[in-house]
Amino acid sequence: MKSSSASPSITTHASSAAKSTTRASTRLMSIDALRGLVIVFMLLDHVRETFFLHAQVLDPMVVDETTPDLFFSRMLSHVCAPVFVFLTGLSAYLYASKPGNGRAAVSGFLFKRGLFLVLLEVTLVNFAWTFQFPPSTVYLQVIWAIGLSMIALSALVWLPRAAVAAIGIAIVAGHNLLDGVHFPPGHLLNVPWAILHDRGWIEAADTLRLRTSYPLLPWIGVIALGYALGPLFGAKVKAEQRKRTLLLGGFALILGFVALRAINVYGDAPWTVHQSALSTLMSFFNITKYPPSLLFIMLTLGIGALLLRWFEQLQERAQGSGTLGWPIAQLVTFGAAPMFFYLLHLYVLKVLYLGAVGVWGANQGEYFGFSAMWMVWVTTIVLAVALYYPVRAFASFKARRRDIAWLKYL
Repeated sequence: MKSSSASPSITTHASSAAKSTTRASTRLMSIDALRGLVIVFMLLDHVRETFFLHAQVLDPMVVDETTPDLFFSRMLSHVCAPVFVFLTGLSAYLYASKPGNGRAAVSGFLFKRGLFLVLLEVTLVNFAWTFQFPPSTVYLQVIWAIGLSMIALSALVWLPRAAVAAIGIAIVAGHNLLDGVHFPPGHLLNVPWAILHDRGWIEAADTLRLRTSYPLLPWIGVIALGYALGPLFGAKVKAEQRKRTLLLGGFALILGFVALRAINVYGDAPWTVHQSALSTLMSFFNITKYPPSLLFIMLTLGIGALLLRWFEQLQERAQGSGTLGWPIAQLVTFGAAPMFFYLLHLYVLKVLYLGAVGVWGANQGEYFGFSAMWMVWVTTIVLAVALYYPVRAFASFKARRRDIAWLKYL
């Protein structure tokens, strides 16, 4: 039903106000800027799911039934979840490396924060999508997956970092070997396997169903990789070394994606040749998100690494002027308060949709919807501008009031 979403970060690395961001280090502002950019991609996809749901897309998409503008708009959102989960692992390492923190501190924080996110998913987040109370259906989506991944990482942090990296690589590279494993309803392993790898329904009670929209196992691999690569963003690593590593790593992942996808034997559902070159290209990039395939993760994290390097370069150039240019400062603002933005935008979209139904009725079958994708893009831009101001206010408040412990959970 839903697609990508924003993820929380362990710590806020920059204030939302531009003058505050200039005081933060470039390497950490680039993290918030990247997080802010994928928040905008997420907003685009959620506007699509709110006002273009009559043109539903499957996973992977059906190329012959999906227009190019819808296809590539959906593709943009693919970057969101992997980048957020990866940055959550990275932020966990940075949190652990701060003076006074350590494995015990980060493990405890990850465990508590993970439980908090799971609770958010089944309450405020699910209600924002359904407006049903009590709910008949609970969608276990990205916030749930991130929460459980954080709980898993709370245990993994006790291992040597090399072991965490090896586990992450093994899960990401090898989990597609399990694609053919299924357990029928009533089987002892049906429920745990639905949570870990096999997207499906869990009949929790006569009047309650759970939808495991984001199977967990691959996301544990992604968050482990983020944690393992944390030292790259440590204060002791020079910017040029970090940018070179991000450049080489990003291109290696993208080229690896192209090579493995061309072979067409492992890592995702096969692509096929179509009558038009554009449809063939769409098929080639038509990768699986639920659960995220090896090829899905390679492409999206490769793009994420290149974007991270690009943001660091942009911010280095802005250092001389003493301020970040627009829209970089705005993206840093979004990235500094991702959970607040996430909850806010869900409720704003729901209210707007209900208002549209009340005024114009269901004009697309059982839904109210736009007639073209360009309207989704325009709405996204308008909402991004409008939501900037409350998010900036909250991020500034959060930066000023570090004495309020519960704010770090948002």
